[in-house]
Amino acid sequence: MRSRKVEKLGATIEKLLSRRGFASKLKEYRLFGQWERAVGAVIARHAQPSAVRGKKLTVTVDSSAWMQQLSLLRPEIINKVNACLREEAVESITLRIGALDLPAAPSHEPMPPAGTLDAGERRRVEEYVAAIADPEVRESFRRMIEKDLLSKKQQKR
Repeated sequence: MRSRKVEKLGATIEKLLSRRGFASKLKEYRLFGQWERAVGAVIARHAQPSAVRGKKLTVTVDSSAWMQQLSLLRPEIINKVNACLREEAVESITLRIGALDLPAAPSHEPMPPAGTLDAGERRRVEEYVAAIADPEVRESFRRMIEKDLLSKKQQKR
């Protein structure tokens, strides 16, 4: 009789995605999703991650004043992001000035129900899965990201 090693579903999915070349997209999604939690709401209002290449993170900042401040905080931000992700995902940060993709100011319109994603969230999911050629893997990855976003949305309520 063969013995089979039991492993967590998350580890299995991560291996599958790595073998298919999607590990970097998964890391990017995790980092983007945890950004505010890692750096705090104040920094997140003025700086957003825009790309991850290897262990180099590019962050878009809304002003030169914030760029100066964050350049001094680079080591601390790297440590916070890595601690939040529980891995050495980032070794360096490049800062650039640009427009941030911040959520619109709260309006008097009712929020969509917790069980649905708004248009911006659906667009972000589509951007994450656009490069996946295999339709079956793309759909699985899409469902996984959507469930994660919905879960986080319900936790906030």
